Amino acid sequence: MRQPGARTKVFRSILVWDVPTRVFHWLFATSFTAAWYISESDQWLPFHTFFGYLMLGLIGFRLIWGVVGGHYARFTAFLYSPKTGLSYLRQALSGLGARYIGHNPAGSQAVYLLLVLGLAVCLTGIFTQGGEEQQGAAAGWFGVTTGVMFKEAHGYIAILMLLVVIGHLAGVVMESRLHRENLARSMVTGIKEAPQGSAASKPYRGLGALLLAVVIVFGIWWFFYAWHEPVEKRVGHDDAKLEGPHVAFVGPKLADDAKWREECGSCHLAFHPNLLPVRSWQRLMAEQDKHFGTDLALDEATSAAVLAFLVNNAAEKSNREAAFKINRSIKAEVTPLRITETPYWVNKHREIADSVWRSAKVKSKANCEACHLDAEAGTFEDAAMQVPG
Repeated sequence: MRQPGARTKVFRSILVWDVPTRVFHWLFATSFTAAWYISESDQWLPFHTFFGYLMLGLIGFRLIWGVVGGHYARFTAFLYSPKTGLSYLRQALSGLGARYIGHNPAGSQAVYLLLVLGLAVCLTGIFTQGGEEQQGAAAGWFGVTTGVMFKEAHGYIAILMLLVVIGHLAGVVMESRLHRENLARSMVTGIKEAPQGSAASKPYRGLGALLLAVVIVFGIWWFFYAWHEPVEKRVGHDDAKLEGPHVAFVGPKLADDAKWREECGSCHLAFHPNLLPVRSWQRLMAEQDKHFGTDLALDEATSAAVLAFLVNNAAEKSNREAAFKINRSIKAEVTPLRITETPYWVNKHREIADSVWRSAKVKSKANCEACHLDAEAGTFEDAAMQVPG
């Protein structure tokens, strides 16, 4: 509803934004902000994923509420063309923009953009998780290569969404100053000043409370699904209790071999073959008499069996994220013998302080189990990582 010109009519306070609309607005804003803030932390990936699924559910609700919801929440109440939105924006910047009880034409464009971009960022996030992590609703739909492509798209869409959010906030400030009203507060209380006779929204308190309750229950369920109490786990050659919670997001079980695990695991962690390319394992086994200062002294049959397992499950033949990224980072003419020398590993661990490597709980860069809860399994999930201290 539009009220052009100065406010010369008799005004009264009415409910414009119903409870479900306000609950959606603030939960949606919180979800995006939280997901953005923790997006760079592998350890917080379960919660980044939680906020993504929450956003997707909220968008689904808003699409339905935009059809059957309250008077000012329906899409038909703020269905303006982009041309009208730009025209209004120019008027508002010149200080002549008309006042709207509900969404103004420029604000309506932000609403539609945020819903579309929010849907896109959620879907690309799900596809990223399905491809890179082989987890979530799209697990197994794509390979790692496709997952990486979705991840890049996910990042660009999130940036674009952030820019729209910033533009939206700037518009709220400008509109509030132009018409001398606090629009942010009205989205909290739902109340705005409107001319006598203006339609008022129904509160729909019950539905708003139900929406909030569903989100809380979902959050509680996710917390107990994604996080567990500390567990006993073999770290290096000592039985120790891991500090803090660990994640339930574990990768699919990888190929295993008793002979390989017995021979390679007798001195150190049996590094899964998906962490190095075929040529690296072939060279390591060919030079086993000078295996980092020791002689493996494997008999011919054992050596052949171990080599076959290593070659058949090397990085080039794995669909795991770590394997894909390690292999992609190595130049074709280079044959690394240490996982810690691969460019991907070096870049991934660049921010870890020297004091952590020297600490009693780590001691060596080869002690993967000190930080990765699934190192023995060889999956190296992003979320299954916990740096001591």
